[in-house]
Amino acid sequence: MALPRLSTVLLLLLLAVAQGQLWLGEGGLPQVMRLQAQLDAQKQRNEAQRAANQRLVAEVEDLRQGLEMVEERARADLGMVKPDEILVQYAPPGAPPGAASSAPSNVATRAPRP
Repeated sequence: MALPRLSTVLLLLLLAVAQGQLWLGEGGLPQVMRLQAQLDAQKQRNEAQRAANQRLVAEVEDLRQGLEMVEERARADLGMVKPDEILVQYAPPGAPPGAASSAPSNVATRAPRP
């Protein structure tokens, strides 16, 4: 009778060691959960970079297609106008005097040619 009890205790002890390795050992559940969280964060960063890359590809394609995008960027970013144009800025209603609006409300008109 002592032999079956000894083998039962021994098997339970081996089971406890195996469970301990699963829960606490290298490659255990806590490490897997940490790695999964890192993987999820990296996937989010990758998706953000993928979207940024798509925007850049679209902008490069626009630049390759023609000079209209270059002209638009020069007007908006640098405030450039053509030699025969007059830049007119207006302030939206309710704005303080002397406060011109930003680039989207700039209007450039061609001056009449003599």
